[in-house]
Amino acid sequence: MEVLTDPPTTQGPAEMFTGTVHFDVICRGEAPSRMRVNTVRFAPGARTAWHSHSLGQTLHVTEGVGIVATRDQVVVVRPGDTVWTPPGEEHWHGAVSDRFMSHLAMWEDDDATWGAQVTGEEYAAAQP
Repeated sequence: MEVLTDPPTTQGPAEMFTGTVHFDVICRGEAPSRMRVNTVRFAPGARTAWHSHSLGQTLHVTEGVGIVATRDQVVVVRPGDTVWTPPGEEHWHGAVSDRFMSHLAMWEDDDATWGAQVTGEEYAAAQP
């Protein structure tokens, strides 16, 4: 058994996020494991850019109210909700405009493809 180090909280980089986002690395698997788990905290209005994961991504909401959106679907998420995005599916996720949201982000590799920032119009259209 190995006790994992406790890296500091990191602010989400501006090229991947809009607004104030912080994350903590919970697990970064060592080969042969590819497991990755981060706790991600979004301030009201904060969100990721459009992106996809080569092996998919699972999000489990732990607090607040958020949005997970694909090119053709928007889901409002609350504590206890779990959403899976399949391999290669473009999506974004973040907090609604007036609430914080935290989730566990789980994926199996570092092969994410990052796209454009979510526009203000796209974000406004996704609000509950």
